[in-house]
Amino acid sequence: MAVPAYASPLERTWHYAYLVICGLIFFFLIAPIVVIIPLSFNAEPYFTFTEKMLAFDPSGYSMRWYDLLLTFGMQEPQVERGWSWWMDAWQHSTWIDVAKNSVIIGFFSTILATVLGTLAALGLSRPEMPFRRAIMAVLISPMIVPIIITATGLFFFYSKTGLAHSYPGIIMAHATLGIPFVIITVTATLVGFDHSLTRAAQNLGADPRTTFFKIVMPLILPGVVSGALFAFVTSFDEVVVVLFVAGYDQQTIPRQMWNGIREQISPAILAVATILVFVSIALLTTVELLRRRSERLRGMSPG
Repeated sequence: MAVPAYASPLERTWHYAYLVICGLIFFFLIAPIVVIIPLSFNAEPYFTFTEKMLAFDPSGYSMRWYDLLLTFGMQEPQVERGWSWWMDAWQHSTWIDVAKNSVIIGFFSTILATVLGTLAALGLSRPEMPFRRAIMAVLISPMIVPIIITATGLFFFYSKTGLAHSYPGIIMAHATLGIPFVIITVTATLVGFDHSLTRAAQNLGADPRTTFFKIVMPLILPGVVSGALFAFVTSFDEVVVVLFVAGYDQQTIPRQMWNGIREQISPAILAVATILVFVSIALLTTVELLRRRSERLRGMSPG
């Protein structure tokens, strides 16, 4: 916004100083993320900018670390790239295996978190619900409690119940972490919900199932999808819980990155991080588009 013509010199100075401060804060937050993108194309096995990279010499850049994501762990990575090569990569590539695990775990934990979180948000949105604040505090506590405490508790609980080192255990653990995000986003969508619509549908003879899927669900769908995306991102990026409750054959992308940092530092980690950055940007863009759609459906102008 432009500075008003009647602004005093002090107000003008503060306005431009404010812009500079905001720019510096933005740079401080975004620089560590942006810097890994060019480093992932480093032709040398270093985590620093080489002289050739700084000179923009094409020989200083390479796709070798992205290629390593496919070939690492393969039985015959040197053969000609055809159908058998891609089958070998799909079956034996370490990074592809952990990516499949992350997607499978993230998908099912998102489904579970979305269903339970949406049901909880619908119940908490009812004014006659007793102890709403206390129940809300308990349900969103995984966001507040340090993750190491949650992971330790899950480890001891799963050790007694036989869920440790199992896919159902990891899925339920990730769903526990994702439910608070679904509850918050769906609850925010229900703030402007007109409950007279459900009463009108019931007066016209609609049963609860029809009322929910025809009236309620279309209006809260942007919030549900946004919560599901947040739950998926939470599961996809989680490493602490996986370290405690997952087995050796249940590696995920964050855990494999953790292992790579501890055992052998490779710029392939930077390639994975770059891919995850762009995936996160795509998901956040989708969330923003859904937020604007939700505001239009509720008669609010998008901010």
